[in-house]
Amino acid sequence: MTIQSNKRLLSLDVFRGITVAAMILVNNPGDWGHIYAPIEHSEWNGCTPADLIFPFFLFIVGVSIVYAMESKKADTALHKKLAQGVLRRAFILLFLGLLFSGFPYYDLHTIRLTGVLQRIALVFAACGLIYIYTGRKTQLWLFFIFLIAYYLIINFVPVPGFGPANLEAKTNLGAWLDRTVLGEAHLWKESKVWDPEGLLGTLPSAATGLFGILMGTWLKRTDRNDTVKVAWMFGVGALAILAGVVWGRFFPINKSLWTSSYVLYTGGWATIALALLYWITDVRSYKKFTTPFVAYGVNAIVVYFFSQLMARSMNMIPATLNGKSTSLKGYLYESFFAPYFSPINASLAFGLALVLFWLGILMIMYKKNIIIKV
Repeated sequence: MTIQSNKRLLSLDVFRGITVAAMILVNNPGDWGHIYAPIEHSEWNGCTPADLIFPFFLFIVGVSIVYAMESKKADTALHKKLAQGVLRRAFILLFLGLLFSGFPYYDLHTIRLTGVLQRIALVFAACGLIYIYTGRKTQLWLFFIFLIAYYLIINFVPVPGFGPANLEAKTNLGAWLDRTVLGEAHLWKESKVWDPEGLLGTLPSAATGLFGILMGTWLKRTDRNDTVKVAWMFGVGALAILAGVVWGRFFPINKSLWTSSYVLYTGGWATIALALLYWITDVRSYKKFTTPFVAYGVNAIVVYFFSQLMARSMNMIPATLNGKSTSLKGYLYESFFAPYFSPINASLAFGLALVLFWLGILMIMYKKNIIIKV
């Protein structure tokens, strides 16, 4: 049995939906001081399940590029139009990222110029153009070139003002580049001197997108049956994980630096996850559990953007509880969650409540066939 190449990939929508729902959960604990380890990011080196989420999304971006453009790519006369569409969408994502970064004050002197949506925009633009104008072999070569080039740059290029290359948060080459090009006032406010979505990290992030393109191209092949496709993807995923672990012994797996080992490790897990979902939903047609995740998946960027705006707003809206000043988030958390659970479970319950809140809205949109494409 082989899935028709022009059929919508249900597993991709489910995978995207699971990923975005997980993003909302990880980004919205009730209390940042009480978080279960699997949904807390690594402090620096290492990779928790929470650290898989963002690369999974970029991997999905790559797969989606193939499914959106493959049929039109074959006609070279359409390349210019496709490229214009890629750049237009990237600009919209970049604009949304800056819109969120500045909310609600929009102080141009201090607005953060980088961020999650900004990185998605840059990766989408780079990978979209690469996919349009190159073939599979070139894409594979570029994947490895990006990983090796990043390894050499960040490990061997001296850091101006600090000396030899290093992988420390404040003194690595990427942090220096962000401070020099963007300025400290425009970096991540939590650190002020380095940024987890900085400029140099865009290079290996694009490799994550290319990983998705390569897997999407494999899934679209019509000369292999689904058993072979899935088995091959499991094998590739396992080898990528192993390669990431081995490379990580001297180039540590690190989300903030988006190290080459991190690309391989997380890309391997993403490949296995997609292969499993593909087998379950598209091949074996087990679909009863998929609707909530599809509802999240088809409006992924929209729900991510507005969930982030809502979270920031709740932290800024003043409220009073037992005569003490707090925020709307603090009021809701202390009133409806903290009294009924242990601290760590109350924190988790708050995040889950937000996931379910947005699911309710998305289910209404899904049933009315409201899909907002960004």
